[in-house]
Amino acid sequence: MKPQIIPIENKYSNEIVDLILNIQQKEFNVPITIEDQPDLLDIKNFYYNGGGHFWGAFINDELVGTIALIKFSDTEAAIRKMFVKKDFRGKEFSIAQKLLDTLVDYCNENQIDDLYLGTITVLEAALRFYERNHFVRIEKDSLPETFPVMSADNVFCHLKLKK
Repeated sequence: MKPQIIPIENKYSNEIVDLILNIQQKEFNVPITIEDQPDLLDIKNFYYNGGGHFWGAFINDELVGTIALIKFSDTEAAIRKMFVKKDFRGKEFSIAQKLLDTLVDYCNENQIDDLYLGTITVLEAALRFYERNHFVRIEKDSLPETFPVMSADNVFCHLKLKK
C-alpha cells in the first residue's frame, strides 16, 4: 500500500475536516473547532491564492494525511495542517515524511528559502519528527513579523532551505 500524494482543494473539505478535527479533538484533546479553522472550508482561497499549496495523502482512495503551505513573503512560508491518521503513522508507511518531502520540493522549485511552523507542546512526536528533519526550535519573538501565528501554538520551528 503505497500512499499517493496529490494536491487537493475544496472538494475534499469534508474529508479534511473529519481527519483533522478527529486528531485535534479526540486524540490530543485540543480545544479547537471548525469555527477556529475557517481555512479548512475554503482551501482554494486560503492556501492556493497566496502562492501556497495543500496536499493530501491517499491510500486506497482514503485520505490518511494532509500538509499545507502558506506563503507569507516572497521567500518565506509556513507549514500548516500536517496531520496523519493514527493507523498510518510511523516508518511502515512514511506518510509524514513523504508529505514533508513533497512540500520541501515545492518550496525549492518556487524559491521559498525559509520554512516556519507553529505547533503545541502536546504534539511531542510531531516535534521530534520536525527536529529529525533539521527544523530548529525558535522563540516566538524570532518569527518573521508576517508569520501567521495560530492562537493555540506555543512551540515554533524554522528550517533554512537555502544554505
